Amino acid sequence: MLNRRRPTADRPRAVPPRRLRRPTLLVVGCGDVGLRLLALLAPRREHLRLIATARREEQLAEIRKAGALPLRIDLDSSRSLRRLAGLSRWLVHLAPPAPEGETDPRTRHLIAACAPASAAHANALAASGPARWAYVSTSGVYGDCRGAWVDESRPARPVNARARRRVAAEDMLRDFAGRGGVGLAILRAPGIYAQNRLPTDRLRKGLPALARDEDGYTNHIHADDLAFACWLALFRCRAGRVLHVTDDTRMRMGDYFDTVADACALPRPPRLPMTELVHQVSPMMLSFMNESRRLHNDRMKRELRLRLRYPDVHALLRLLQ
Repeated sequence: MLNRRRPTADRPRAVPPRRLRRPTLLVVGCGDVGLRLLALLAPRREHLRLIATARREEQLAEIRKAGALPLRIDLDSSRSLRRLAGLSRWLVHLAPPAPEGETDPRTRHLIAACAPASAAHANALAASGPARWAYVSTSGVYGDCRGAWVDESRPARPVNARARRRVAAEDMLRDFAGRGGVGLAILRAPGIYAQNRLPTDRLRKGLPALARDEDGYTNHIHADDLAFACWLALFRCRAGRVLHVTDDTRMRMGDYFDTVADACALPRPPRLPMTELVHQVSPMMLSFMNESRRLHNDRMKRELRLRLRYPDVHALLRLLQ
C-alpha cells in the first residue's frame, strides 16, 4: 500500500520550473489608465498573469471584466496591503497620493508591503528575475517654468502641495529601488486626454480661459499611449531613469480649449485676465493655469522606442469630426 504523505508546513508543495511559470504584472491603483493597460495586455494573458488593485466595487468589476484578478486594496491602510507581499516582481504604480499633506503615505505603505521581509525572501525574489517598477508621476513637479523647454535633467521645484507629494513619492521609490535592487522607471506625465477625458464639461459650463497675452503652455498625453509607455518602461527604461511621457502637442491652454470646442461643436470659452479669472475657476485649475512649460520627449522616444498612437491632440479630435 502506498504511503501518501500530506504536505506539511516544513514540506512545501513542488514548485514548477521557472520556464513553466507565468510571470505576473501587478497594477496598483487601477483606474482608467490601468484598465487601458490591462486591455493592451489581454492578448498576452496566456503567458502573463495580471493582477490589479482598486478600492471601489465598480472598479473591481471592470478589472475582472478585463480578464485580470481584482484585489480590493486600500492604500491608506497598511494592513490592507499585506496581500501584495511577494505577488509580483513587475509592478506599475498608478495610485495618486492622498489629497492632503506634504508627503505620500500611500507609497510608503506600498513599499513596506512589497519589500522583502527577510534575506531568504529577497533571495527567492532575485532568483525569479530582476524586479522592475514603473511609477507614473506628474510634470507638475517642475512648477512654473515660464514657457521654457524642459528636459529630464531640470531639478524639481514644486510650488504646491500636490506636486510636493509627488516629489516625496519619487524620493521614497528611488531610495527603495536603490536598497532593494529594483529597476525603477519614473514617468512624469502631463495632462491626460482621451475621448472620455476631454474638457467638454467645463466648455458646456462656459468656464473661462486665460487671456491670450497671459496664457501658458500646456502638455498632453493620450491615456492609451501612457498605458503602453508604462509597459515598455518596465523593460526598456534604464534603472532609475526619469522620462517625460508626453506627445508632440505644442499649444497654449486656452488654444487647447478652443480646439476641443471647435471639434465638439461647443462654444469657445471666454478669455479673461488673471485678476478676474481667479474668482471663477477652482483652485486646482488655477494652479494649472499658473504653470507654463514645454516638455521635451526625446528620451521617451529614444529609450522606450514608443511610437505614439496619438502624436498630438489633433489626431484624436479629427476622429470626432
